[in-house]
Amino acid sequence: MADPLFLRACRREPVERTPVWLMRQAGRYLPEYRAVRERVDFLTLCRTPELVTEVTLQPIDRFGFDAAILFSDIFVPVTAMGVDVAFAPGPMIAAPIRDRRAVDALRVPDPDEALGFVGESIRMLRAALEPRGVPLIGFGGAPFTLACYLVEGQGSRHFTAFRTLASDDPALARVLLDRLAETMIAALRAQVAAGAQAIQLFDTWAGLLGATDWETWSRPWVERIFAALADLGVPRIYFASGAGHLTPRFRDLGADVVSVDWRTPLDEARAALGPEIAVQGNLDPVTLLGWWKTVRDRTDEVLAAAGGAPGHVFNLGHGILPATPIENVERLVAHVREATS
Repeated sequence: MADPLFLRACRREPVERTPVWLMRQAGRYLPEYRAVRERVDFLTLCRTPELVTEVTLQPIDRFGFDAAILFSDIFVPVTAMGVDVAFAPGPMIAAPIRDRRAVDALRVPDPDEALGFVGESIRMLRAALEPRGVPLIGFGGAPFTLACYLVEGQGSRHFTAFRTLASDDPALARVLLDRLAETMIAALRAQVAAGAQAIQLFDTWAGLLGATDWETWSRPWVERIFAALADLGVPRIYFASGAGHLTPRFRDLGADVVSVDWRTPLDEARAALGPEIAVQGNLDPVTLLGWWKTVRDRTDEVLAAAGGAPGHVFNLGHGILPATPIENVERLVAHVREATS
């Protein structure tokens, strides 16, 4: 396969046009995805390679995105650690992890044994994507974000449970984060071994933290994960939502690409990160719900802010929303291609 636009942009190499894909591009806004979900629950879908392949390919076949992302969830590897997780639609932890015994009970699974369906999904997808010339992105969750859910037990605006645990028993919090980092390293290396051509690490709740707490409770484990993937030669992408105040600190994190949410203009992010790091983003997902003229104008603003230097992947600043009109996605992809060719 010729070197795809997406991978070249991640390496900050010159490209013929800006590549485009969207976070959560396989999801509830697509009728074909909803039809699959009517037959199976979310976790069954994630564990069935044939269905993972089907839904991952749906947005590629419909829109022709320049990259596919494995359909899964950041908590799929965590379920293999012995955690009882349900989705409604976000993760719900049956027994929140709040003491030493619960942390000690977490195992670091062998991904080939406990997560073999992920590797099989990736191999099936690579076979289907290679003739299309489309690369495949694997992904995982950053330990801080995973720990927030594990200790809280469910989604939250503030995730006070883990942050309080970290304050009251920092040694226990570090053991939990260590265990999660070990699991992510094994799972992500297995994804690459199976054929994933880039890895995105989602630190969705890092923006809750001030600089000191992010340096204490997120950075060391993100650095550890990226360092453990360095020898694999695939682009490493870091996404932290609501974390514009931390952007300069991502410069030496080990990421090749920083995915920027819509709150931070790309020109400011580029200035903070320096020329050695590519950027991804960063249209506000809500924009896609509105009139096409607004979508087009805001898209042009993003492209202008990205500038002419190599190293931009067009994306949203977070996942696509379920109510997004399909025609807006179609026109968005066409416009980015036309405007940057």
